[in-house]
Amino acid sequence: MKPGPYCDGRSRRNFLQTGLGGAAGLGLSSLLRLQAETEARELARKAQAKRCIYIWMDGGPSHYETFDPKPEAPVELRGEFSPIDTSQPGIQICHLLPKTSKVMHLTTVIRSISHHDPGHGGGNHYLTTGRPTPTPIGCGDSASFHPSFGSTIAKEIGAASGLPPYVQFALPGPLRSGGPSFLGSKYAPFLVADNPNDPNFQLADMTLPPGLAEGRAMSRLNLRRTLDNLERIEEAAAADPARGLDNFYQQAQSLVTSTQAKQAFDLSQESEKARDAYGRTMVGQQCLLARRLVEAGVPFVTVQHAGWDHHANIFTYLKARYLPIFDQAFSTLLLDLEDRGLLEDTLVLALGEFGRTPTINKNAGRDHWPGAMSVVAAGAGVPRGAIVGSTDKRGSGPLDRPLSVEDFACTLFTKLGIDPHQEYLTPQGRPIPIVNGGKPIHELF
Repeated sequence: MKPGPYCDGRSRRNFLQTGLGGAAGLGLSSLLRLQAETEARELARKAQAKRCIYIWMDGGPSHYETFDPKPEAPVELRGEFSPIDTSQPGIQICHLLPKTSKVMHLTTVIRSISHHDPGHGGGNHYLTTGRPTPTPIGCGDSASFHPSFGSTIAKEIGAASGLPPYVQFALPGPLRSGGPSFLGSKYAPFLVADNPNDPNFQLADMTLPPGLAEGRAMSRLNLRRTLDNLERIEEAAAADPARGLDNFYQQAQSLVTSTQAKQAFDLSQESEKARDAYGRTMVGQQCLLARRLVEAGVPFVTVQHAGWDHHANIFTYLKARYLPIFDQAFSTLLLDLEDRGLLEDTLVLALGEFGRTPTINKNAGRDHWPGAMSVVAAGAGVPRGAIVGSTDKRGSGPLDRPLSVEDFACTLFTKLGIDPHQEYLTPQGRPIPIVNGGKPIHELF
């Protein structure tokens, strides 16, 4: 069963080396700025993430039915599900996440992030770029006014030779705001547009066109036309034909000739037991492939779990499909990363664009609610078995430790050793900070 469609600058080196010399005689604002920079340097020193897996729960998952249950609330608010205890004493989550309940000692749940954009387009842009949209974009619209997290990380960190620095699973389609914006096609995501749960899954980029020797293929336009990323290439070429095609052509060459890349994308190297553990679902196999990719050296991978926009029959859909699939994939990913020693420097984040309303509507669903949402974080020095912030009794907004999307974005970048307030220049020469304000969430360091 599936629901319907949507309802509607300083350099990093300077940043790390800035000192407090000359603080005497400065005004209050300057002193506060220096204090903030000192705190930022200390957090940057503690940054442990080398890579990030970003599990995007597209549509907006309900915080009530996942990581912020309200068992004491009236039934018309709390819904049909019940909380269960977890591996971390004092933390309860939805009873339909039994496997995840056993790994909560590895996570921190942030319960007090909120914002003011109730639209899928604007909420998606905000939570995948760290910047609100300058103009409203509605449910059916798509726009990228600012580089996505993945594109910024691709620019700042890069990847091992032959590997794309930013991989995005693009089913049912590419993320609305997951692109490079003014950074250009060089930092666009490598789109995986096929289902890794398909028995015949194989990226076209990994195989030379039939009948063509490797050397000959490298000089032919046919190679470009074999890419799964054809639509992405054509869009880039429309803006800058020479640069756009050259960037993707070079990436294609690297992928075709790189043994490391071929192995990273080859799920047949995994045992049947391992694949079963993640779940024989698209999301489960995306998570397994994401683990393979970060293990090989890809710094940012977006897993897409679409379909959380439940305006009707939310309990039916969550129980029958969405929560069991997420439960198996997410819990197995954390255990697998932990067993392999990768969780120490791999940041795992699971979230959507907003939460859901405190009331259940006449169609047994919950509507959009940016006033409260839950984000689950694990790995890369994130404290284990912790909760940051809380919502009020109704779950309608933060009760303590209110946090912004900018705070979240600053945390993500700082974890990866990136100065979130450094500035980029647009093609028009306008300086734009990566994140406009915000502070890293110190509880996550």
